Amino acid sequence: MFIKGPEIPGHSERVMTINLRMENISIFFGEFQALDEVGLEVSDGEVHGLLGENGAGKSSLMNILAGIYTPSSGTIIIDGETIPEMTVHKADELGIRFIHQELSVIKDLRVYENIFLSREVTGKFGFLNKKEMIERAAALLRSMNLDINVLDYIRDLDTSRQQLIEIAKAVMFEARLIIMDEPTTSLTNKEIEVLFDLMRKLKQSGVSMIYISHKMPELFSVCDKYTVLRDGKFIQSGEIRDIDEHGMTELMVGRTLTEAEYAGAAISDEVVFEVDNLCCEGFFNNVSFKLRRGEVLALTGLFGDGRAELSETLFGARRASSGEIKKSGARLMLHDIGAVMKSGVGMVPRSRKERSILPDLSILNNASMAYFVKSRGKLFVNKRDDLKRFGEMVSLMNIRYDNSDNFVTSLSGGNQQKVVLARWLETDSDVYIMDNPTQGIDVGAKFEVYKLINYLTENGKSIIIFSSEFPEIHRVCDRCIIMYKGMINAELGRDELTEIKMMYYSTGANLEAGTRERSND
Repeated sequence: MFIKGPEIPGHSERVMTINLRMENISIFFGEFQALDEVGLEVSDGEVHGLLGENGAGKSSLMNILAGIYTPSSGTIIIDGETIPEMTVHKADELGIRFIHQELSVIKDLRVYENIFLSREVTGKFGFLNKKEMIERAAALLRSMNLDINVLDYIRDLDTSRQQLIEIAKAVMFEARLIIMDEPTTSLTNKEIEVLFDLMRKLKQSGVSMIYISHKMPELFSVCDKYTVLRDGKFIQSGEIRDIDEHGMTELMVGRTLTEAEYAGAAISDEVVFEVDNLCCEGFFNNVSFKLRRGEVLALTGLFGDGRAELSETLFGARRASSGEIKKSGARLMLHDIGAVMKSGVGMVPRSRKERSILPDLSILNNASMAYFVKSRGKLFVNKRDDLKRFGEMVSLMNIRYDNSDNFVTSLSGGNQQKVVLARWLETDSDVYIMDNPTQGIDVGAKFEVYKLINYLTENGKSIIIFSSEFPEIHRVCDRCIIMYKGMINAELGRDELTEIKMMYYSTGANLEAGTRERSND
């Protein structure tokens, strides 16, 4: 049976609903207790927000529900029936689908093959019915307003579209409860609207959803109820309409957060980084700007505006077609990461799993690798010095860890991101390029990153931050460059910047208006 809400092909208008109760769930990993008698209730056709800081136990609880982990104690009750042993197979039978934050698509398969993976359609002789799978996959993506060719290979899609394919796969089949773990991390605003519209249709058809996100506006937009976890313990559940963002934040972190003050007073007239008519064919053209000591410069725009490629080019990871970059007046080689690092430029890249974290190395080694690259020439590593530098970063970044020799994957996502930040802080660079530095981390960790940015600028560092979130940009930036179709469309000072103006220039509305005026003339 295939299910779906209105206008989702292949699904009935109403599905068999689900009522979930998880009672007194506990789990240990060695001596560490990740969950301590946690409870969760989700009703049919409900969107339930599951909140907490990184490491609060959200993922552990959902992995238990999906049959991936076995709890040390506790009970799972579905539709009034106790499930004696939840396994991956049992969860699948019950219609529980888990869309993980870390993508699990197979990049060497085509889009339709990923959607039907392990559920392939076959004919009477056991051969794959590719035509039917292609047609059904294409119809599903059309219903989701996604312009994706189902014959494309996953490896040729950007991260945001890979995420949408994960969501489409969960929607295609008999889902009664969909767990969404940070589903919008890599999505554009338009794609987020598509997802929310899809969620509303699924809700109308009776599908329940557990929605994990650190983005408060999203939670208040789509969720009916909420549950907050902290340090592996249940804190509070309730109706989303009965609480505000401030109250929710304090429940999550267990304390009153003091927001970092804007620190623009540290800016000097010294230009430390200069970009002149930089071009990368097919991605961006004629990008020019200057960055002063102590300044935070934000670059923003919409998907496909060339920002991602620009950030890579500034750091020497992508070859420019033309133009030049200067650091403190000295011209940089345009395709040499080592030279860029030695000049005093560091970079925190986007998508830590794909571009930052080395899962087979320890926490300490992940934190230290940029320092060793910048100061290479030493034959041996002095672990005492290594641990001393790391200890300083732990204090500065409030990194929560058990043993620095453990694999970095033993940390929560937020603490992994802090390790990535620590890696570059150890280089003591003059300029830091930060591409979406708060991606996938909780509200408390975000505040710590914002305070870190203030700390850096107060100590004479300069920062280029790539982000599409207006609250984040306005909280930390002195100036904002807005790109449209690979070119700078506007440059606004902090006092000029509003969310409306940011969207106006990001969409190129000013250019479209000018085109209409000329055509009318």
